[in-house]
Amino acid sequence: MSWVTTTLSSSLGRKVVMSLTGLFLCSFLIVHLVGNLQLFKGDEGQSFNEYSYFMTHNPVIKTISYLLYTSIIVHAVMALVLTRHNQASRPVKYAYQKPEANSHWTSRNMGILGTIILIFIVIHMRTFWYTMHFGPVVLNGETVTAGSIPEVTYDGEPIKNLYAVTTFAFSYLWYVVLYVVSMVALSFHLVHGFQSGFQTLGLRHKKYSPLIEFLGTYGFGVVIPALFAAMPVFIYLKVHHILF
Repeated sequence: MSWVTTTLSSSLGRKVVMSLTGLFLCSFLIVHLVGNLQLFKGDEGQSFNEYSYFMTHNPVIKTISYLLYTSIIVHAVMALVLTRHNQASRPVKYAYQKPEANSHWTSRNMGILGTIILIFIVIHMRTFWYTMHFGPVVLNGETVTAGSIPEVTYDGEPIKNLYAVTTFAFSYLWYVVLYVVSMVALSFHLVHGFQSGFQTLGLRHKKYSPLIEFLGTYGFGVVIPALFAAMPVFIYLKVHHILF
């Protein structure tokens, strides 16, 4: 275990851990997005409920989910440790400095963006993950426990109606606004973080750096956050019969 201690006690080692966990979380975003896109289907939530059932009952997925929770915590802790270390190594700021001339706004504000995202994750997991496992949740004005969340039956198989929980949560404007703002923060965070992760791991090369930059800027920086942000907006407009 000495190599673990050595890695976590050095700035480079911490950056490597941050990069690995960050890129793993990026891969999770793709899977999570594909599943949540089922919300756009006009099948009264069947596809989304079946996806949710699979994700919460498949033993492989359940095992990976623990790695996901660990990655989120480790990524946040490493970011905090590195930030504190950088501040301690430079207790007195330079008399003259113009950071905007040497770095992008996103790279200088990764801590703020990450904090917004972390707060969102806590609220998001409380709204859905905690509710699904422990409850209670308010549906149609009635408080129900996790064990009594309404079920729907597909091909004779009863499944928790998590689509109902999701549409109820997104029927509140404040939650939709929080979600959209958080996706904007995620966008800026990923624009820098995705490319920085490859650079820290020494995986950037002139042959494929343009691809990494393209994926980081447009794939993870625009497309993925935009699609996530569109979900609560779509459901809010649908629930309140606006434009739909």
